[in-house]
Amino acid sequence: MLSKDSFCLETIIESIDRITEYTSGFTSADEFNNDYRNFDATMMNFMVIGEMVEKLSEDFKRKHNHIEWTKIKGFRNIVAHDYFGIDAEEVWQIIKNKIPDLKTEIEKLNF
Repeated sequence: MLSKDSFCLETIIESIDRITEYTSGFTSADEFNNDYRNFDATMMNFMVIGEMVEKLSEDFKRKHNHIEWTKIKGFRNIVAHDYFGIDAEEVWQIIKNKIPDLKTEIEKLNF
């Protein structure tokens, strides 16, 4: 594995951990959405994740194509370019249902 790929994966894990920390005290999408600091900080970390996915080598992404790299990057683009159109419920579902699985899958890569 390239050192660049390892750095990107480490950064993705750090961002996932921050998202988990920033959202741990909330019980609903509405509650989370109304806390602009944690919401904004979370969105920034989604952008970081997308940027790191973009920096991963194509060879690495092909080798580990069970991870939805294209969807992750696509979500980053939504956050960056349609920030005020973001559906808080959709974000909440990603946080609760996709982020833990993404962390597990990346940790399995033993970088």
